[in-house]
Amino acid sequence: MSAAPMPLRFQIGARTLASIQRQLVRVPLSLEEALEGRLPVLPTLDRTAHGYQITSLPEDRRDAMAFAGGGMIAFVRQRYTRRYADLTIGYDGYLETMSANARSSLRRKAKKVATVSGGQLDIRRFRTPDEMTAFHDVARRISLRTYQEKLLGNGLPDDSGFLRHMYQLAAADSVRGWLLYIAGEPAAYLYCPIEGGTVRYDHVGHDPAFSDLSPGGVLQMEAMRDLFEDGGLQRFDFTEGDGQHKRQFATGGVPCIDMLLLRASLANRLTTVALGTFDRTAALGKAATQKLGLEKIAKKFRR
Repeated sequence: MSAAPMPLRFQIGARTLASIQRQLVRVPLSLEEALEGRLPVLPTLDRTAHGYQITSLPEDRRDAMAFAGGGMIAFVRQRYTRRYADLTIGYDGYLETMSANARSSLRRKAKKVATVSGGQLDIRRFRTPDEMTAFHDVARRISLRTYQEKLLGNGLPDDSGFLRHMYQLAAADSVRGWLLYIAGEPAAYLYCPIEGGTVRYDHVGHDPAFSDLSPGGVLQMEAMRDLFEDGGLQRFDFTEGDGQHKRQFATGGVPCIDMLLLRASLANRLTTVALGTFDRTAALGKAATQKLGLEKIAKKFRR
């Protein structure tokens, strides 16, 4: 496994203020590995690499991972709960895991979207190679308008490698795509590969013109209904990071960290000091914003 250039971002929400480039080997843990509390095996670093970026490491394995680094600088970049939904409990059982208020809110949002769309939800489902071609064409156009694409560079890919892999998954019945149309216009998409019974929340987005109708939540609920009807699936993995959307639809989670293990050089020590100072300042700013009731203004800045 070779190192690749990775920006260590000074970031507030989706907005990147600056970044420091480092050559890092990314070591991601799967949901299953996080649930089992495994320590990943660290590949050998080549001479040009600055270190490792380890993601979704169970928080209680931090010290063990730092020890395994053998004197490298261990720096925790972020903490979050890696969330998932249990797909073995049935759709009715899944609904019971939500509060009455959450269920009621989702029904109201779905009804509102249906009303705008002529009385019914317009959800379109895709899984075969030909269907995924049609899905990608529309979803990519939605992605171009999302903040994930514009600010994070994390929209739905359209390179040949991604498309080839998508078709391979579709041929093996190991991918699902969903589109939500509102009043005849494509409003939101969800793209999920499937591996070993785990459905992965890989790419998602909605047209900001429809934000007031909560298209992402409406589409997610219908996708969950479809997956329960599929049968034979184990979990829906909301992947790295956290947020209100993931908390609403998850049934469980693992406290995790993203950790950097960097070679013990002066430049890397200064990098972690700068990142740590920025992260602490951002956390204090967030707390002050919440205390003063300025969350809406802050949200606009972050995006």
